[in-house]
Amino acid sequence: MKKYPETINTVEELNEVLSRPSEELVEFMRELDGDIMILGAGGKVGPSLARRAKRAVDAAGVEKDIIAVDLAPLPELEALGIKTIACDMLKLDEVGKLPKVKNIVYMVGRKFGSTGSEHLTWGINVIVAYHVARTFTDSNIVAFSTGCVYPVMDIYTGGATEQTPTGPIGEYAMSSLGRERMFDFFSQTAGQKVLQLRLNYSLELRYGVLVDVATKVFNDRPVDVTTGFANGIWQGDACDQVLRCLGHTASPAAIMNITGPEIFSIRQVAGEFGRRFGKEPIIEGEENGKGYLSNAAKANALFGNPEVPLGQVIDWIAHWISIGGENSGKETHFETQNGKY
Repeated sequence: MKKYPETINTVEELNEVLSRPSEELVEFMRELDGDIMILGAGGKVGPSLARRAKRAVDAAGVEKDIIAVDLAPLPELEALGIKTIACDMLKLDEVGKLPKVKNIVYMVGRKFGSTGSEHLTWGINVIVAYHVARTFTDSNIVAFSTGCVYPVMDIYTGGATEQTPTGPIGEYAMSSLGRERMFDFFSQTAGQKVLQLRLNYSLELRYGVLVDVATKVFNDRPVDVTTGFANGIWQGDACDQVLRCLGHTASPAAIMNITGPEIFSIRQVAGEFGRRFGKEPIIEGEENGKGYLSNAAKANALFGNPEVPLGQVIDWIAHWISIGGENSGKETHFETQNGKY
C-alpha cells in the first residue's frame, strides 16, 4: 500500500499528509523524556510540526503534552488536543511564566519585511532568543535557524556543510546569526543543550521555492534563473527530522543542516511544471552558479532521505495549482543574493 496519495485536493488533506509521522518518529517519542513546547507555533511551519508531534505521541501510546505557544491564540491546534498558550515573547516576564518543560522547539523569527524595519527584525530574532535561552537553561532546545547564515555558495562546492564558516549577508541573515549566538552563549556558560537547526528550504503546496516557480510558469510570468539552483525538503519530512533532532542537542551547541539530498535546477523544474501545465516557461537571465545551498549529508545519515521525493512534491504542486488551491501569497525571494528581504 502506498503511503502517500497521488494528488492532494483540499487543505484538510494537505494538513493530514503534512502531519503524518514516520515510524521512526513514533518510536523516538516512546524514548523521549518529557513534554514538548513549540515556541512560535503559529508560523508557516509551526502548525504542521505541532500536529505531527501530537500524532506521533498518540501513536506511541505515551503520556506527553504538546504545548504550542505564539503571540495570538491557536484554536485550530487546541481543538486537536494540543495545549496552547498566548505569549508576547518580547516581554521577559511573560516568557518567565511559560511552563518549564524538558524539550523545546524554538521557531520564533522574522524575515520578510526586514528591509525598512530592521529594528523589529533584530528585536524578534535576537531579543526573544535571549529571553528564551536565559529562561530555559535546563531544557533541550532545537532552535530554528536558516541556511542564510552561510555565505552564498558556488554550486561546485556541493553546498555549505556544518563546518562551513558563517558569512551572513544583510540584516535578516546577520540577525539570524545573532539568534544563534544567544543560544550559543547559554549553551557555553550554563550547559544548556542546544541544536542550531539550519533549514533551507521547506517545501509545501501553498508556498515555497517550487510554488514560486510553478506559479510563474502557470501565469506566464518570467522565471529568473540568475540564482539557478536551490535545495528543498518536503515540510512534513522537515518537521519529522526537526522533532527527532531533540535527541541530538548538545553543549556546546550542535549544528544540523536540514534540507533534501539534492541540489535542483530552477530552469529544470520550470520545465517540469511547463510540461505539466502544457506551457512553455519564460526564462529570464542566466545562471551565475551561486545560491543559498546547503549540504544535509549529516542529517540524511542520521535520519535517512526524506520519505517524500522531490518528484512527488512537483506533481502535488502542479495539481494543486491547476485546481486553484490556496496560496499564501508570500514569495520566498529565493532569487535574492544580496540579503535584502
